[in-house]
Amino acid sequence: MHYTAMTSAEAALDRLCDPAFEVSAHYLIAEDGRLWQMVREEDRAWHAGRGAWGECADVNSRSVGIELANPATHPFPEPQMAVLEVLLGEIMARWSIPASRVLAHSDIATGRKIDPGPRFDWQRLARRGLSVWPQAGQGGDFYRDARRFGYRGTPEDILAAFRLRFRPRAFGPLDDMDRALMADLAARFPCDQSS
Repeated sequence: MHYTAMTSAEAALDRLCDPAFEVSAHYLIAEDGRLWQMVREEDRAWHAGRGAWGECADVNSRSVGIELANPATHPFPEPQMAVLEVLLGEIMARWSIPASRVLAHSDIATGRKIDPGPRFDWQRLARRGLSVWPQAGQGGDFYRDARRFGYRGTPEDILAAFRLRFRPRAFGPLDDMDRALMADLAARFPCDQSS
């Protein structure tokens, strides 16, 4: 899941379709709900960069990238979210993707990317079974649990990515709520399902 951080969907579409920029995604959704498919789902798009999740070091080859036209200055509008929910549900069904593998660009590129950012409504997707949301419980070892959930990167980058998605209003050093929420995610949605 990405945001474009550009002035319009059309500007993003031009950029994503221009080979000179070496960036692409499978889909782009405009704020008014218009939808473009730019790359077939079975083909590799160039949306994740050097992204990693769990043991997967090449997320580009194992993911479907969705760009949301948003300049990163305001929440994502209802028409866009409604189209995203339908599209995401269809992709998850076609590829047997569990809700725990619907990820932010910031999740898979810790320390490098911040999209779709703090204004994206992950809780809404989780309520519809299209993503996950943690529940507070007993705390654990935050960084061990973060790696079990799938995060990779430095401790500082992992905490920043986690908070960007799950606690966008939290600041300061690692705290008990961070530990409790990450422990829940790791327990319910371990990246290695056998662990």
